[in-house]
Amino acid sequence: MKSKDKILEMLNDLLSDELTAISQYMVHSEMCDNWGYSKLHHEVEERAMDEMKHAEKLIARMLFLEGKPTMSELKRMHIGAEVEQQLENDRIAEEGAIAAYQSAIKLAFEQGDHGTRLLLEDILKDEEEHIDWIEMQQDQIKQMGFGNYLSQQMRKAD
Repeated sequence: MKSKDKILEMLNDLLSDELTAISQYMVHSEMCDNWGYSKLHHEVEERAMDEMKHAEKLIARMLFLEGKPTMSELKRMHIGAEVEQQLENDRIAEEGAIAAYQSAIKLAFEQGDHGTRLLLEDILKDEEEHIDWIEMQQDQIKQMGFGNYLSQQMRKAD
């Protein structure tokens, strides 16, 4: 099924965002692992895997629409030197992702591509869950203090 160029361009832009998010999350995850924060390492690694699944879905949709996925376009990553900055950088990235998906959903609707719209709405729900998790971590830091928060992250993830 051939798609309109606007849809394919938008999907490639979202793919670039997802590939960047995968990379940023993986670096943050490995930094947490290196510092001994195994619980946080596993949680952030899960976010990276979610973003990989989003990238897969976008690629599959582009191929279905007879488009060509561009895998070589990454955007600028924002790597935090410590956990608090990592969470803030990830929160900002997720806010950008949510805005991008909302805009893309609107475009898909306007272009009459309801299959793409449904896919994007599904991914948007995941992105909203991601930001909710990040904000929960930031709230915990405020409530229990940074040192106490980090001590909780040293425990093994279930």
